[in-house]
Amino acid sequence: MTGQDVFLAKLALSFLLFGPVIAIYAYLGYPALLKLISLILANPVRAREPDTWPFISITIPVYNEERVIGATLDALLAADYPADRRQILVVSDASTDRTDEIVRGYADRGVELLRMPVRGGKTAAENAALQNLRGDIVVNTDASVRIAPAALKLLLARFSDPEIGVASGRDVSVARAPGDSNLGESQYVGYEMWVRDLESRVGSLVGASGCFYAILRELHVTLFPSALSRDFACALIAHEHGYRAVSVNEAICYVPRVQSLQREYTRKVRTLTRGLETLWYKRSLMNPLRYGLFAWMLASHKLVRWLAPWGLALAGLGCLLLAVAWRSVVPAAVFLLPLLLAAAGWVWPENRRAPRFVAVPAYVVSGIVAALEAWPRALRRELNPVWEPTRREPVVPKV
Repeated sequence: MTGQDVFLAKLALSFLLFGPVIAIYAYLGYPALLKLISLILANPVRAREPDTWPFISITIPVYNEERVIGATLDALLAADYPADRRQILVVSDASTDRTDEIVRGYADRGVELLRMPVRGGKTAAENAALQNLRGDIVVNTDASVRIAPAALKLLLARFSDPEIGVASGRDVSVARAPGDSNLGESQYVGYEMWVRDLESRVGSLVGASGCFYAILRELHVTLFPSALSRDFACALIAHEHGYRAVSVNEAICYVPRVQSLQREYTRKVRTLTRGLETLWYKRSLMNPLRYGLFAWMLASHKLVRWLAPWGLALAGLGCLLLAVAWRSVVPAAVFLLPLLLAAAGWVWPENRRAPRFVAVPAYVVSGIVAALEAWPRALRRELNPVWEPTRREPVVPKV
């Protein structure tokens, strides 16, 4: 090997050694430490079923959801919760299809409609709804998901513990048979729910499920910047006010899987960009001198995880440099094989089940590239409050 080859090999090995460290810590080290801490400092929720269920406001922000909104309202109206103890409010972000017409058809069953005059995005719609909320606890959900019949009571029971400010449901990723071209999403959702459960055992979540969560009215009824994510911030707001945010495994929310990896990629870029901007807005919570354990959890779960793709990209570059230094195709193959599998998953037909060895690498690589795109957008402060909801195929799970 020439001197230049030796230099390239050393540089490549340093990239390969240090690049994956961030990802290993974020996805393995952090939950392992949470598990260890939970065994020493378990913080259980003191919950019980109340004698009188609290009055709740269920909000559903929508934009052009005529395909699913009727079934969603039917499911909510049939849920196991006293009808005289809940308000259902649909907030239409200036929908242009039949969404508003369908919702008005439920007026005689107590469903209310608030229509935005112009599109402003999901958070703007939630801000507009604040003055219409009558519940002591606000339940936020989406039009495209299905909540298990018993989930509302299971979620609301947690608020009998005076320390609880936010309770988050457990997302279950489901597919529309027979297609399952985005199997990786299901694997990731299951992993994320496991990490949230560990965080709940230790103390408090650092982010709730945007599909299904409940929050005390006093924590919710303040205006929030329309370009940021209230779903993510609700747990942070709760902690700022001395409350805990916890995950409720039994409160199941069925989330239809996005069939197209391309649509999932677009969703991830949007979600990560808004998440980074929201984290910056609440960056003071990462001060360990003031927030201690929670600051470490927030930095580990969000900031470090969102930095991990850069470390993995660095490791990929190391593989290519090593291939040049060694004049061998083996290191390059280690880098290129996941990309080839990801490319196969990217073009895989939506109505055909992708094999696991294609679906999972495709999802992982897609998430890495999405993060690499989201970071520059967030650093450029590309605030885009207008909300384009992810279109999901309707699913009627067995509950």
